[in-house]
Amino acid sequence: MKKFNLFNEIITVDKSELLQAINSTKEYGIDINGTIKYAPFDAKEILIYQAKHTPQPANALIKTQTPTLAEIFGRNYQIIENKNKVLIKAFSNWQELIKVNTPRASYDDTTGDGVDKFANEELEEIGWNATEFDINYRTLVDVLEDKCEGTLLCIEQDDPYKFSGLGFLDDDTHAKEILFSYCQNEIKKIMREDPLYAKDKLTDDEKEAAEFFQCL
Repeated sequence: MKKFNLFNEIITVDKSELLQAINSTKEYGIDINGTIKYAPFDAKEILIYQAKHTPQPANALIKTQTPTLAEIFGRNYQIIENKNKVLIKAFSNWQELIKVNTPRASYDDTTGDGVDKFANEELEEIGWNATEFDINYRTLVDVLEDKCEGTLLCIEQDDPYKFSGLGFLDDDTHAKEILFSYCQNEIKKIMREDPLYAKDKLTDDEKEAAEFFQCL
């Protein structure tokens, strides 16, 4: 998986397309590639901005002034207009972007507790069974991030080190195959080398998990 660190990234958007989206009064978003997307969004969409612009009603007594892009986006975005392009830094709006993107994320690594489940039911079944052999979600996420295609939308900075992220897997089926194979090999090794996990010592839950991974 590749990291998209909002702390460092500048998203470039076509200015005319952005203005068209703003003036459309439709709900729209901007993805990490700077592409304008309209609702309903795809299942794997990763957005750095989501809104629906509603212009202020006209008032004959008060001359209305068209808001600037910086005013439309708000103080949590840094906006630079450069001819036909708009450059956006979105890291200050991270907390809101968690709410926007979590419903589509494969897993959530934004809390102090770390990852504790997968959004995909089949991946979650693997994760749940793996815990019976003390294989935790952090280990499984490390495997996914190393072996699978996808994007880790995150805020990561040094001095002091801070990290918060949402993982988006491109292919859940491939991720399931990678994760199942990893757990199967690890559990076979554990059962072979750790006396506490010998076949005749397994609890009912451990037996069920071993059978799930085809280790019995």
